[in-house]
Amino acid sequence: MRPRSVPSFALAAVLACLAPAACSGQEARDSTERAEVATVAEADRPPVLPRRQAVGQDLDQSRTTAIVRAARRTAPAVVSVNTIRSRQPRSSSLWDRLFSDGGQQRVPGLGSGFIIHADGLILTNEHVVRAAESIVVTLGDGRNFGAEVVGVDVVNDLALLRIDEAAPLNPDADASEPFAVAPLGDSDDLLIGEWVVAIGNPFGFQLANTEPTVTAGVVSGVGRNIASQQDDAGFYLDMIQTDASINPGNSGGPLVNALGEVIGVNSSILSSSGGSEGLGFAIPINRARRIALDLLDDGVVRRPWVGLDVEPVSDGSFARSRRVRVSAVTPGSPAEDAGLEPGAVILSAGGRALRTPLDWQAALLDASVGGELALEVARGDGSRTLSLTPVDLPSVTAQRIQALADFELVSLNPAIRAERGLVSEQGALIVDLSEAARTQLGLRRGDLILQVNQTRVRGAEQAADLLAAAAGRGSTRLAYERDGRLAYTWFYVTDER
Repeated sequence: MRPRSVPSFALAAVLACLAPAACSGQEARDSTERAEVATVAEADRPPVLPRRQAVGQDLDQSRTTAIVRAARRTAPAVVSVNTIRSRQPRSSSLWDRLFSDGGQQRVPGLGSGFIIHADGLILTNEHVVRAAESIVVTLGDGRNFGAEVVGVDVVNDLALLRIDEAAPLNPDADASEPFAVAPLGDSDDLLIGEWVVAIGNPFGFQLANTEPTVTAGVVSGVGRNIASQQDDAGFYLDMIQTDASINPGNSGGPLVNALGEVIGVNSSILSSSGGSEGLGFAIPINRARRIALDLLDDGVVRRPWVGLDVEPVSDGSFARSRRVRVSAVTPGSPAEDAGLEPGAVILSAGGRALRTPLDWQAALLDASVGGELALEVARGDGSRTLSLTPVDLPSVTAQRIQALADFELVSLNPAIRAERGLVSEQGALIVDLSEAARTQLGLRRGDLILQVNQTRVRGAEQAADLLAAAAGRGSTRLAYERDGRLAYTWFYVTDER
């Protein structure tokens, strides 16, 4: 059987297409077929989003707002402060109490801070490093260093740390690379409503990168006196209020203005949930700067004392305090030397208007030992100005406090509270005290100790322990109730044996 032959017209068409000039008609037909196939295939593909057009220089500049520039200027100087401390675990059951070995738990802590000097000085909160056995700071570029505590101020909740440049903790860290330094601004001329940025490390090592978190808001208020909602925390005086989000882990980080200058140290929040609710507070940087210099020079903060107590004066409307007056003057004190007497109404101190006793305490925070403190005192329909020269706080002895020779205390209970008509539900009642404590500190029998530094007092034993623990740690602030009102006294606890 003969094989089938290819039709001659088909072979001619194939050969003709090998010649460029001879296949134009065939190419046209093939092109049409390919276009039809391509159209069908294109219809089956998912839509392709167009590429964003190149952004013009003007648009880039409009995105680089003051907040962006402020964050870029300060964020490189912000560090994460990581601590390890030991604590005794609380037994939750009888079994645990009977059979627990009583061992210590090593508990990690987290906070933020910022570098204020090229040699590695860091400002942070005292509560961030309290009782820390070891401290590691992580820079924004990923370098880890050990750090030591230069000094602390418990009253203002501030601590000064120094980076140990000789001991970088990651092998590839270059210790010779200079530290970024945060520029410090002026907290005395803040504007209500001006933009601010809170920078910190709210999650620490839970995030993969080491760059700090940035949140924006405004200055909501200045000169705020607040009481912390934490059970063991006390009062914060003369704070900057902001609605910039401040979360756990942000403590000790900077609050920055639109120029990229630090105007405060983020310290606390008021919250019913534990998270940020737009009520954040920062310590003014002018006070923090002065405290850092004291800690660097002397290791402690010199606290001024003038020897007077104040009480609120109500104007009758809703029983709100509008002014303060002198309730007691210590003999031989700067207040007595200036001619102040009980009953005098103080309108302002150091240029700060006084409406409550907390305003007076805030004014003392910004006063300096040996400097002048101007008081505006009411006189008739006008006023007069007096000048005081604050001196160092008086001191008491830790050994005597431990032996309760300066203070004989009892824990408050419902019977004592009802008998004495006390407002507070917890505290340590002073039932006896030494002559030195009475004359120098202005305390009396019947005063109820509510707080030692930033820790609230629940009973007499705790108060004695807190006073003993304050030995050698700088000035101590004692808050107490007298005649239904809150009052303060300050002193040094010396470690004399």
